[in-house]
Amino acid sequence: MPNYTLESSTVETLDGVTLMTRIFKPKQVKDNMVIVLVHQYSIMGGCQALMKGMASGLAEKGYATVTFDMRGVGQSTGKPSLTGFAEVADVVAVCNWVSQNLSPNKILLVGSSAGAPIAGSAVDQIEQIIGYVSLGYPFGMMASILFGRHHKAILQSPKPKLFVMGTEDGFTSVKQLDNKLKSAAGHNETRLIEGAGHFEMEGPAFDAEMVKCILEFIASL
Repeated sequence: MPNYTLESSTVETLDGVTLMTRIFKPKQVKDNMVIVLVHQYSIMGGCQALMKGMASGLAEKGYATVTFDMRGVGQSTGKPSLTGFAEVADVVAVCNWVSQNLSPNKILLVGSSAGAPIAGSAVDQIEQIIGYVSLGYPFGMMASILFGRHHKAILQSPKPKLFVMGTEDGFTSVKQLDNKLKSAAGHNETRLIEGAGHFEMEGPAFDAEMVKCILEFIASL
């Protein structure tokens, strides 16, 4: 038996999009913090189902965790955008819903792959967000064509940040990550997963490792 319950809800964005969400509620709550997970690039098949392993792992450890399908994914209405800027409104709407309905005094925002720049652009729009975790942020040159305009928001945020990346990430090299973080404001941490590629790290085999990185970061906040 899992040590959490699973609930579903819908969230409305300011521009009229309806988002399908899932709430993983622990039976024994460790902290009045809610973790919001932002899935990968919608146009390449990103969806909240890919975040289930991490969400359930975090809920098992006592943290309420929320996943959602961004616009145009699954049963969420609207259309996905190429650069992820429309989806920032989705993240903001879900975090506002969380603060109003789950009553946390703290939200940790976690973005995977293209979900990382999207989440990063929302971090300073929600007061209750106290930290940010990126799992495979696509900082590299090719990915920056799509997501480069998101970089400034997260790099200038004073909130604590953790960047987790595989050393064999095909979109961003370790050197590119280090160079980006040299100019970053606030407290920044990195965790390198030796030998892991970008899509490999997104897979279920690495869910437990990602949960461990997130929990260690929470302990440092």
